[in-house]
Amino acid sequence: MRTLLLTLLIGLSPWCMAAQIYKWVDAQGVTHFDAQPPPGQPSTTVHTPPAPTAKPSAMPGSGPIGDQKAIDSNVKKQVAEQQAQLQKFCTQARTNLAQLQNNPRLREEVEGETRRLSDTQRQERIAEAQKQIAENCQ
Repeated sequence: MRTLLLTLLIGLSPWCMAAQIYKWVDAQGVTHFDAQPPPGQPSTTVHTPPAPTAKPSAMPGSGPIGDQKAIDSNVKKQVAEQQAQLQKFCTQARTNLAQLQNNPRLREEVEGETRRLSDTQRQERIAEAQKQIAENCQ
């Protein structure tokens, strides 16, 4: 019997919440809202909008959840591409650093001419490569 009464109360609760609301202003100019109109005073009824109901979307995947899944998928794809580019950069930077450290006679081509790097230039490039690796690679 208790469960029947509880079910009945829960089932009727939306109609209870949809009761009329009355608005009036008293003699001091204070606005009041109540479920009962004031005796002997003019009042107006306040119309509240109905509670939103869930509408099924026309197509699966359309609507907020489907849109969010598409956005999540795009973000994950972009993050994966960035990670791949960073990994490629780190591999190349480590290879360049190893060549700089292990080969004291490095040459570079500048404007069609081949020049040998001085020891100070080589040390500067080693420091620069180490800095790039420390900042970008883990």
